[in-house]
Amino acid sequence: MKKGKTFLRGTGIICGVVFSVVFAWSIGARGLVQSSASPDKPRADIITIDALKSFGDLERPPVIFLHEKHSDAVEKQNKDCSACHLKEESRQSIKFKRLKDTAKKTTMDLYHAECIDCHNQTAAVGQKSGPVTCGQCHRQDGQVASSWEPIGMNNSLHFRHSKALDKKCERCHHEFNESTKELFYAKGKEGTCRYCHRQVSEENRISMRLASHQACVDCHLKQLALDKDAGPVKCGSCHEPAQQKLIKALKDVPRMERNQPDAVFVSKVKESQPVAEPPAEGSISLVPFNHKAHEGYNDTCRVCHHAEMNACAQCHTMEGAKDGRHIKLAQAMHQLGSNQSCIGCHERNQKKPECAGCHNSISRTRVFEETESCRMCHVPARQTVAGAETVLDPENKMLAAMLLEERKPTYTPYPDEEIPEKVIIKAISDQYGPAELPHRKIVKTLVANIQNNKIAGYFHRDAGTLCQGCHHASPETRKPPKCSSCHGKPFDANNPLRPGLMAAYHQQCMECHSAMGLSKPKATDCTGCHKRK
Repeated sequence: MKKGKTFLRGTGIICGVVFSVVFAWSIGARGLVQSSASPDKPRADIITIDALKSFGDLERPPVIFLHEKHSDAVEKQNKDCSACHLKEESRQSIKFKRLKDTAKKTTMDLYHAECIDCHNQTAAVGQKSGPVTCGQCHRQDGQVASSWEPIGMNNSLHFRHSKALDKKCERCHHEFNESTKELFYAKGKEGTCRYCHRQVSEENRISMRLASHQACVDCHLKQLALDKDAGPVKCGSCHEPAQQKLIKALKDVPRMERNQPDAVFVSKVKESQPVAEPPAEGSISLVPFNHKAHEGYNDTCRVCHHAEMNACAQCHTMEGAKDGRHIKLAQAMHQLGSNQSCIGCHERNQKKPECAGCHNSISRTRVFEETESCRMCHVPARQTVAGAETVLDPENKMLAAMLLEERKPTYTPYPDEEIPEKVIIKAISDQYGPAELPHRKIVKTLVANIQNNKIAGYFHRDAGTLCQGCHHASPETRKPPKCSSCHGKPFDANNPLRPGLMAAYHQQCMECHSAMGLSKPKATDCTGCHKRK
């Protein structure tokens, strides 16, 4: 923190002209934007001044404003944020020279008068200044690349703030009372700011962009004014990729204290909703879920609790409800490609290099939609516990923990002596000689890759599961059939989706090497696998 404090003072305490502009108006921080600045120096402080859009279509192009360029100039004049921003109660307003927008002409005149006057005064004392004519500000030519990257409050940053504020959660967390029209602190119901503050301002809620800059930067400025350690106050310090890498990330973040369960049943029943009737025999409606472990796998609760902190079934009902955007519970949990679903998260793990080699060649529907794979997570609603049949209670967290404890997330392959050391592929040798496959070495490498991967250890339950990465259409067996049993040497025109034997070998091997990031053998070097005849 001491280094951060020195850095902040070295770069200045000022928000500068732009801070209000940055958020009161849309930020043109992505892609290329208009400016007379050098195009070969990407910046993270690019702000688009288009405040008049709220009154109708713009008559001229918006003004591209470089925040830190102006804040540095203001700092050199021994001024601070108040040079451009007024006080709103005890907080710095994010708007430029005003607290609210009134009329189009008033807002336009304010910008023209204040900005041009400042530029004229600066030029009058012989200092480098900014433009004073319409065409110099409202430009369509000239571009500067943006290096702006979003930043969020992950678990590491949250813990650092919580510790610095002595766990006074009310400093940041609040809710809105509809009857009194006031903010209040609801202890025990703290959630991410994004649950209320959306991408754009609406009704009584300002956008997330406005809320975070209004609250965070203002707090940082006040801490600095008191000669205390504080976070950044300039655009680049948060949104410049190089600066983001300098933010201290804690390796072992203490668990967030929010009375969350260690283990829980993921159920179709809403919180505190009684079970209407006992489940049918063989029903697999419950999933024991290791909540504590999954907290450690992710850097924010929003990965799963993307709308609010309640149970998934609260919004995603079996039939679909408005609160859950009519996404049914089954879809919410099993949707492939979704960032919030269980299956979607597991699918992303399969794209890691150590997993992608096998999973690239296995049908996703085969992995996720077979009945047997359902039982990897779901459990029968009627269980025999301690010798007695028990109907699982969705609210029984202790029972969920017991069922999780019984699961063994370890994979044990076949013994070495049962795995062929080498396999000679000679069925299609013609111009080149047979390919010698170091079979046992490959298997042992794949096993080593997933040795410390809990999710892989859990889902690869049988010794032959890993073999199916290559033998993708074969049942789990010690001696899977040869590739030629499915892929004929000549291409079969009656099965256009099934490649011939040569194509099958090359596609399987080369795509696996590519997915796993292996450099050898090169795809263009046939002699890497074959000897030329």
